[in-house]
Amino acid sequence: MAGRRWDMGATRRMGRVFARRAAGDGPARGDLVASGKLDGALVDWGFYRDGHRDDRINSYTEALARARRGQGFVWIGLFQPNERQLAIIGKEFGLHALALEDASEAHQRPKLERYDDTLFAVLKTVRYVPHEDLTATSEVVETGEVMVFCGPGFVVTVRHGEHSELAGLRQDLEKQPARLSLGPGAVLHAIADHVVDRYLEVADAVQADIDTIETAMFTPRGWRSIDRVYQLKREVLELKRAVAPLTGPMRTLSTLRHPLIADETRNYFRDVDDHLLRVKEQVISFDELLSSILQAGLAQVQVAENEDMRRISAWVAILAVPTVIAGIYGMNFDYMPELRIKYAYFVILGVMLTACTVLYRLFKRNHWL
Repeated sequence: MAGRRWDMGATRRMGRVFARRAAGDGPARGDLVASGKLDGALVDWGFYRDGHRDDRINSYTEALARARRGQGFVWIGLFQPNERQLAIIGKEFGLHALALEDASEAHQRPKLERYDDTLFAVLKTVRYVPHEDLTATSEVVETGEVMVFCGPGFVVTVRHGEHSELAGLRQDLEKQPARLSLGPGAVLHAIADHVVDRYLEVADAVQADIDTIETAMFTPRGWRSIDRVYQLKREVLELKRAVAPLTGPMRTLSTLRHPLIADETRNYFRDVDDHLLRVKEQVISFDELLSSILQAGLAQVQVAENEDMRRISAWVAILAVPTVIAGIYGMNFDYMPELRIKYAYFVILGVMLTACTVLYRLFKRNHWL
């Protein structure tokens, strides 16, 4: 089992450091959870020991004390906490001020940072927005964020966005004690794996939208869908901004030597990195394909404009013949050809009709009409 389980000895050593660091703030003033200081932001919390959630410990203060002694770890889930609540959590676990500032603000770039013995990860979550028909204003990809503080004896998750829930993930992970026994790093991996799996699902759904828009573009008058192509390209760009920057942090986690990340967990991170690389290549191909479709649409617009101009020019040429003839015979001259002939009016109309018919057939044969 060497290298396959969370190094409890290393965690105990870091726990003593963590306890000394927190000791400077004085003793805890009651139970942080029971005090209501996290009301409105706290989603769930639990104490985990040997891969199992210890429901016998229902006091946060006791759970934290045990975690600091290296007997397990505490996992706290927060949803859109305010700055005051984050400051309380930061003081409780000794989190860096820069990391807390990032966690309080949404719209952060995916990244991984290391502050002493604590890892801070930012991951973009994505959700596919169902729609009956893609329009120029359709929202296809909705994004949110999950920030993870992973340290000796604790995991703190901060979520932004309604669709970034982790309740199902926590329940699934609790059914796998072998994974949870690997420590806080296993929770970080599970969250990363969960986020990347959503990337794959959204990418497959976007692929269906691209196939639909591509088929529509190459139908008659398909260039009328060019605004839909542009909107879908913007949504793919939103997905790309979530996926592409995460490749660096995942590659780092798959090779990082850190007491919180066991050897087996690094293997799991390599699998996540592989999936992320695949979805990144898929999203890049989406962007390139939509650019090609957009260029094809613009080419169709130019072709349609040329065809319209040819039609207009052909009809102008046809109408120019009777206009010229009528203009000539409309002049006030006494000695004009055929003016004194009884059937001159019908002869001139026949000439106009014949000339227009010949021109029409000529333009039709040359596909101008």
